[in-house]
Amino acid sequence: MMHARIAGLAAGALLFLSTAALAITKLTPKEIQDTFFTGQAFTSSTPSNIKFRMVFTPDGKMTREPVSRAAGVKGEGTWKLSKDGFCTSWKGSKATCFTLVNVEDNKWSVVRGATTVATWSKDK
Repeated sequence: MMHARIAGLAAGALLFLSTAALAITKLTPKEIQDTFFTGQAFTSSTPSNIKFRMVFTPDGKMTREPVSRAAGVKGEGTWKLSKDGFCTSWKGSKATCFTLVNVEDNKWSVVRGATTVATWSKDK
C-alpha cells in the first residue's frame, strides 16, 4: 500500500514537471521572425532593468531606442536567422547569436549560451 502511494506521488510529480517544462519553449527561427521581425515595436529589458524600444524590420535591419533618457544607448544594426535562433550585429560590433525562449504569456527570454541577456515583451 505504501509503495502504491509513493509511486502515485512520483507519477504526479513527473507529470507536474513535464507540464512545467512544456510551458517554457524555445522558438524556432521562423517563429522568431513571425513574432518579432515584422517591423512592429516591442520592449526589451536587460537584466539590470534598462528598457529599450526595439524594431526589427523584415529586410534585416534593426533599431533600439532607450525608453528612459537616463539609461541605455540608441543603436542600429542588422539581424539574420540562424540554425537555432537569430544573430544580431550592431554597428561597430561583431555578430552575436541567440535563442529565444517563451517563459510566460507575453514574455520571452533572449538567451546566449546558458545566460539570459534580455527579456522581450510585446504591447497587447
